[in-house]
Amino acid sequence: MTSAYHGDERRLGERIMQALELALDENDLETAELLAKALETTLTRIGGPDSTDRRPPPDGFDAAFDRLEAMRHRQLGLS
Repeated sequence: MTSAYHGDERRLGERIMQALELALDENDLETAELLAKALETTLTRIGGPDSTDRRPPPDGFDAAFDRLEAMRHRQLGLS
């Protein structure tokens, strides 16, 4: 099976990151939560638990998780 994706990003984490940013833009907390979990899983699975991935996380990683946390607080009424 070949990918229909034709962007510059080749890593799965980068593609998930784009989807996460879109879910955040659309204020879709449920989807953003699932994508954040998928992104964390993708970035930590290669090499095993003691492995260090030398590649940096996708651009915007920290900002997206900050946005997700802010959305949780707004939508769930957390303080």
